[in-house]
Amino acid sequence: MSKINKFLVMFKWLYPGMRVKRWILLSAFGVLLVVFGSARFEPEPLMIVKVLYGIVVASGVILLVLGIKRMLRSFLMIFLPHRDTAFIDLMYKKRQLERGPRIVTVGGGTGLSVILSGLKEYTSNITAIVTVADSGGSSGRLREQFDMLPPGDIRNCLVALADAPVLMRDLFQFRFNKNSEFSGHNFGNLFITVMTQLTGDFEKAIKESSKVLAIRGQVIPSTLNNVALVAQYKDGSSIKGEDQIPRHNIPIEKVCLEPENPAPAEEAIKAINEAQIIILGPGSLYTSVIPNLLIKEITDAVVASDAIKIYVCNIMTQYGETDNYTACDHLDAIIKHSHPKILDYCIVNSSHLPQELIDRYRQEKSYPIVIDSRRMRALGYRVIEDEIVTTQDYIRHDPAKLAKIILGLIEEV
Repeated sequence: MSKINKFLVMFKWLYPGMRVKRWILLSAFGVLLVVFGSARFEPEPLMIVKVLYGIVVASGVILLVLGIKRMLRSFLMIFLPHRDTAFIDLMYKKRQLERGPRIVTVGGGTGLSVILSGLKEYTSNITAIVTVADSGGSSGRLREQFDMLPPGDIRNCLVALADAPVLMRDLFQFRFNKNSEFSGHNFGNLFITVMTQLTGDFEKAIKESSKVLAIRGQVIPSTLNNVALVAQYKDGSSIKGEDQIPRHNIPIEKVCLEPENPAPAEEAIKAINEAQIIILGPGSLYTSVIPNLLIKEITDAVVASDAIKIYVCNIMTQYGETDNYTACDHLDAIIKHSHPKILDYCIVNSSHLPQELIDRYRQEKSYPIVIDSRRMRALGYRVIEDEIVTTQDYIRHDPAKLAKIILGLIEEV
């Protein structure tokens, strides 16, 4: 920018209606008084003259401080039109969140977004490491059409961590109806797709979307490689595709990624290495949590970490994935696909579930998970049983209760 252009930009602050000129002039007048009062026009001025000079200097300082204060207030009212007290509260909260613990969550789907919404009230040092094996619904269609990573789980986490207005969060979650050409698509998924096309990079698209939603923390795909999830069933058969896995109603032996050994996202490894708490789940066991642990470097980093490692167990079984699974069965599956030192704690629900909701879930062949704490403790893991459920319309983890339990573990260490 040339010197002339810089001068013109500065001159704009003197436009009518900016409510800045008066305070600039007041500050300038204060500076003149300070300079004048500090000057010595006589070798040895009389005492009364010295007093007058002091009064002039003091007046100049007062006017200068007042002018600067009013200028700052004018600037803040442009960019942050809240009352002073609201601004102070926001600044205090932001500073407190910046001092919060460094937390890494690993998973995907609705479960991960639930726990993030609770944790963001205590810290902004959150990293959500999200699976990119999704192949169904809007994400699957966009993935196939644009040869990109699926945006759905990423979007859910971005919205969960958002500090943007409610309307903006609702916009990202808006789903087009069946009468539209965009039937089944989610606006947030389309937004991330467009950002990927504009930036030419899925990772950059996530970062730009994060800015739009002003999220607390960061959301990172576990890998930037285009991977597919493959399930091998106990009858020897196998199926490829995350959305196809629950449809066969055959017990799962194991899952793997194709191609094998995808490279982890570098920022994911860095976040794990710096974490104080690492959380697995909640979420679909074989299609949301475990896929991240199939990336060897991520599992190795979690195992080597000195952080508190927690698994938040699901509340209900999932048809086609975890039929008849107990809490310890979930734990066994995670260990089988990763390492015994992948976690220290397991958080399970101990509250009573309303019968009417249990009956509703039974129609979807989903049942409350049996909590076999003794088996888990026998394996060397610490079990936390607590009432961590909200049952307004659905059976979900209570984000506030979960966050308090998890943050309380730091104080115990």
